[in-house]
Amino acid sequence: MEATKISVGNISFPPLGIGTWAWGDSLFWGYGSNYGETEVKQAFETAVDNGAAFFDTAEVYGLGDSEKLIGQFLQQTSQPVQIATKYFPLPWRFNKQAVADALSKSLKRLQVEQVALYQVHSPFDFFMGQETLMEALAEEVKQGRILTVGVSNYSATQMQQAHDLLAKYDVPLAVNQVRYSLLTRKIEQNGILATARQLGVTILAYSPLDQGLLTGKYTPENTEKVQGARKLDPKFSTQGLSKIEPVISQLKQLGEKYQKTPAQVALNWLIAQGNVIPIPGAKNAKQALENAGSIGWQLSSEDVEQLGLSVGS
Repeated sequence: MEATKISVGNISFPPLGIGTWAWGDSLFWGYGSNYGETEVKQAFETAVDNGAAFFDTAEVYGLGDSEKLIGQFLQQTSQPVQIATKYFPLPWRFNKQAVADALSKSLKRLQVEQVALYQVHSPFDFFMGQETLMEALAEEVKQGRILTVGVSNYSATQMQQAHDLLAKYDVPLAVNQVRYSLLTRKIEQNGILATARQLGVTILAYSPLDQGLLTGKYTPENTEKVQGARKLDPKFSTQGLSKIEPVISQLKQLGEKYQKTPAQVALNWLIAQGNVIPIPGAKNAKQALENAGSIGWQLSSEDVEQLGLSVGS
């Protein structure tokens, strides 16, 4: 059986987390229309009860509402839960105090005194500079308000730089959160995955189901199911869906073999890459339960290899 925990920096995380961009976000995800606080609370509780008690949020998700919702839910559970949030390097944030102030506000919304992981949301540092930014984050580790430091959407070179700057303060770079899925494999070719492995940095894989493409829900014959922003994505067109049919077929075959859904197979494939934690979204208990079904078992090495050869982009 696979390990039930993954060592990240100096602490352990579950092999699967939940991305909470959709929690409280009405602009992009439609929070408050066909789902709301009741549904995401049930998603939270289901994830915690099924081994995925790790939630990734950010100060900009729902303009702070995602953090507020998680803060409320944390007050209503006695189970240990790990929280990761993010600092967005806005242009007018140009000194270390800006980092401290942003973290203070996030901790207040989350109703906690400490988070397991604090990440830089993007590599754009504008006037602050990476050296000042990493020094500020290292100071927060020393003060105990964050346990580990991460980055998001950093290139291999940027990740190496962040790692080296943090090392001056004996603080490890714990994660790089990037887009990674069976269909989106750029980090395998651009040096990010190789550099992460070399440095001991864990990959937090966002959009691990490629916005639902890997669930098998969307087919060339059922494009009427495609709604919202997906309608603008060529991958969800009849031609785009036809292109990935062989992959979906293989996911379904493996699903029958392991008695799992295509989505669970796709997430398990990511976990099998080693030192990769997928953070799929979940708007309700059903989605959270399906996500959790990707852990506690593992694909054979042969199936991992064959599935990996089926597609790449």
